[in-house]
Amino acid sequence: MNRNECNLGEHFEPIPLKGGFSMEGYWVWCGSVILGEDGNYHMFASRWKKTLPMHPGWGVASEIVRAVSKTPEGPYTFQEVVLTARGAEYWDGRSVHNPHITKYKDEYILFYMGTTYPFDDVHPDENFDVHNYRFISARSNKRIGIATSKSVFGPWERLDHPILDTRPDKFDNHLISNPAPCINEDGSCLLVYKARSYKKPPYNNGELHDLMALGVAYAPHYKGPYTHLTDKPLFNEKEHNIEDPFIWKNDNGYSMIAKDMYGNICGEIGGGVFASSIDGVKWDLKVGHKAFSRNLKWEDDVTRLMGNMDRPFLLFDGDEATHLFVATSDGTDSFMNAKNTFNLSIPLK
Repeated sequence: MNRNECNLGEHFEPIPLKGGFSMEGYWVWCGSVILGEDGNYHMFASRWKKTLPMHPGWGVASEIVRAVSKTPEGPYTFQEVVLTARGAEYWDGRSVHNPHITKYKDEYILFYMGTTYPFDDVHPDENFDVHNYRFISARSNKRIGIATSKSVFGPWERLDHPILDTRPDKFDNHLISNPAPCINEDGSCLLVYKARSYKKPPYNNGELHDLMALGVAYAPHYKGPYTHLTDKPLFNEKEHNIEDPFIWKNDNGYSMIAKDMYGNICGEIGGGVFASSIDGVKWDLKVGHKAFSRNLKWEDDVTRLMGNMDRPFLLFDGDEATHLFVATSDGTDSFMNAKNTFNLSIPLK
């Protein structure tokens, strides 16, 4: 599939039954892949132990790992923990999530979400849910940062401060996460991100935040400093509740795929939406267009409805997108009732 197309789902090949990445005893999510200097494909993913619930366990105990495969399809084999908890005094000291691996010249850049909270770890026997004080604190402290290395094998240098922070008087005053970077030829970076704002009382069901919104920032160099480019969300979050953006350069500017939370944009809850932009700031969302579906055909000729198509990530070979990676589950209600989660590799025609 070339960079200028938007009908991603039309290019899906049957999915290998033994591809992708999963780990016994862990929830696995957020897979992004890069061709390493050793000629193998390296997936950077997030994981956390199944002693915690899938949601909101990621908020307090996620770590970023690296897995490897000789082919983009996989299966990927766990190699090492890349980033993990390093202390509550750090902005990313308790949980790291949403890895997005990319490269500029001879340097690998790992964008990710980090958070912290000043409390003890969750005990495996306690009832842990979204109303727990640890998760409320962790969610409100979500920020975006980077780690860099000259090798896909590390060592990785983490920053002591996030590259992007919240703004008290804007739509992104509550949290910032889900980094979607696009590094330009000169080393500058356009960064689309997910944000939320604090709700004003009265609260419904204890919800302290508004719906998901997307914002955009820019830096003359991918290490920063980053400047917010908009004071309002890229799309009307009351009508278009979108998350998990992925962006890339096309011949006319930028393209984006993302997850449709309500299904009112593409016609399928959790399906894929497509948007394009000339400058990365003003985006044209294709309402009524479905970039991809949760109904996927596998190599055994069976079509299965997946619980999720989250955190989409395209692997490019030059100007051609060769594989789509997504985080998915075996649940019928997204990941809320899932028993297993894993990262899929979908070959593209």
